[in-house]
Amino acid sequence: MGARRRRTGHDWKLLTESCSALLERLPELVDEHMRQLTEHSSVYKEFLPYDQQWREAEEAMRIGIQTISAPRDSPRRDLEYAEEAGRRRAQQGLPLELLVHAYRAAGYLVWDALMEEGAAAGQEPERLVVLMRSATMVWSAVDAQAAVATEAYRATEMELRRRTDERLQALLDALLEGQEAPGLAARAAAGLDLPERGPYAVVVLRSERRERESYRRPVEGDGFRFIWRMRADCEVGVVALTDGQGLDGVARALDGRCSGPGGISPVVAGLAELGRARRLAELALRTCPPDATAVVRLDQRMPTALVVSQPELAGRLVSDVFGSLLELEPADRAVLLETLDAWLACEGSAGRAAGRLYCHRNTVFNRLRRLEQLTSRSLARPRDLIEMTLALDAYRLS
Repeated sequence: MGARRRRTGHDWKLLTESCSALLERLPELVDEHMRQLTEHSSVYKEFLPYDQQWREAEEAMRIGIQTISAPRDSPRRDLEYAEEAGRRRAQQGLPLELLVHAYRAAGYLVWDALMEEGAAAGQEPERLVVLMRSATMVWSAVDAQAAVATEAYRATEMELRRRTDERLQALLDALLEGQEAPGLAARAAAGLDLPERGPYAVVVLRSERRERESYRRPVEGDGFRFIWRMRADCEVGVVALTDGQGLDGVARALDGRCSGPGGISPVVAGLAELGRARRLAELALRTCPPDATAVVRLDQRMPTALVVSQPELAGRLVSDVFGSLLELEPADRAVLLETLDAWLACEGSAGRAAGRLYCHRNTVFNRLRRLEQLTSRSLARPRDLIEMTLALDAYRLS
């Protein structure tokens, strides 16, 4: 980048003299440079103290002028300084376009000053000719400096963004794990641009479905904002709700965008409660059978959630209620349990269950009576019905 044009010893001597004269005027040039920058944008005088900017501009211009007359094979101190400046400006938050503009403006200023020096040396017209021959070399150097500063700026900006993302993800993970460090919720709220207090919900999606098909996760929808975190066995989403929006809207936002299954927690009152919400969302997910595709709400699956939250008791419930049924041939057992499931889904209507099962309603009655005999329970007794319903859920989820 910016390779210097081969020049004669006499050319180099004249150029060195012009650059030396320019260095004597350096404070004047820096003052003019700072004036031009602040006229171009007020940001220049806002992001750093004037004295600090002046010193840095003086050093950059001095190194740049020295580079113009430096021997061809000398180290490129101007590029080293440009790289440092690019990193520094990215860390300070100066917009990249203003950094590049500063380099271009300094290049124009130095070039105009060189031409003035050449024109002033009327007794040496060849000096102006030498300067004109050096134009390509000078502007190649300016281009190279701007390019190196830009590359360093972007690399630093990317690294800063990565560090910021990692810090925010760590804060969010700490909230989802239920940690109670002082000020944790406030720091996360500031970093994520979310209210510390306000309605939130958590969504947990089973991860293996991503291996079956691709899908598009919602980021915003119906007034919600979703923030997603990938984990080894699941995907966790924090949902920021707005006043008047409820979990039905969350379910609609997820519908058709996720292949399921997933669980949605109840609403919690702030970021500090995300750990509890995550645990409840995971519990909701556990109520989904292995082949399910729906994203379900915990508040609509409470009985089943009670079953899955106590696996040992759930196993005992299945053995106690379906003991004799489990001794049947698998196909026979599946028919009876499918009939019970359809009858419950149809709110106790044998006719509707028969339509779903493609059989006669009397067939449904016969299967249910056989089920009652095998379980020693009556579907007409509320307590027995509750036991059989919960046992069916526990059996399907086991």
